[in-house]
Amino acid sequence: MIPTRRPRVLLADDHLLVAEALKSLLAPEFDLVGVVEDGRALVEAAGTLRPDVIVADITMPHLNGIDALIQLRQGGDRVPVVFLTMHRDASFARRALEAGASGFVLKHSAPAELVSAIRAALEGKTYLTPQLAGEVFESMRESPEKGGDSLGSLTPRQREVLQLAAEGQSAKQIAASLSISPRTVEFHKYQMMETLGLHSNAELIHFAIKHGLVER
Repeated sequence: MIPTRRPRVLLADDHLLVAEALKSLLAPEFDLVGVVEDGRALVEAAGTLRPDVIVADITMPHLNGIDALIQLRQGGDRVPVVFLTMHRDASFARRALEAGASGFVLKHSAPAELVSAIRAALEGKTYLTPQLAGEVFESMRESPEKGGDSLGSLTPRQREVLQLAAEGQSAKQIAASLSISPRTVEFHKYQMMETLGLHSNAELIHFAIKHGLVER
């Protein structure tokens, strides 16, 4: 009898202790094909390793998990993505689901929920932690249009610039990372301030922290 192939999981989390704990949790049922520590590495590894499912944090360096998912979808990759995060705010779960996530689990619930969420994702279903389900559905009912929060009013490129700026990179460093000019970086920052009604780089950084693009 030919043994059934175990589902292949790619893990994206910049906290090594969390990654190690998740390895133990997933080992009995899944093959862990890779561990990456930032959103850009996630997009690259998804293309080379071709996992059956991705488990990702939201707040990661260089590119956050939700924008990494958006890049995957824009590139035609339909791999299921389950987010595992500390963020208990329903707006994060809504953003994740609207971006195409298959699951949203809080880290402290991982032992009880993560395997179930991965199984659901592999079956083409969506798993949302019960702790936030009511709030998320209420939010969608009250404001059904996409982009229910102000972060959704920014373009993917603007969010990339914002995250890198909040991580402390200069306009020149951001330009080199994204293969654009420093002047374009400054223009993106100006446009974001106009869109969000902000007046300084400091307010932009505070906005990025509030919306989970970087850790506090």
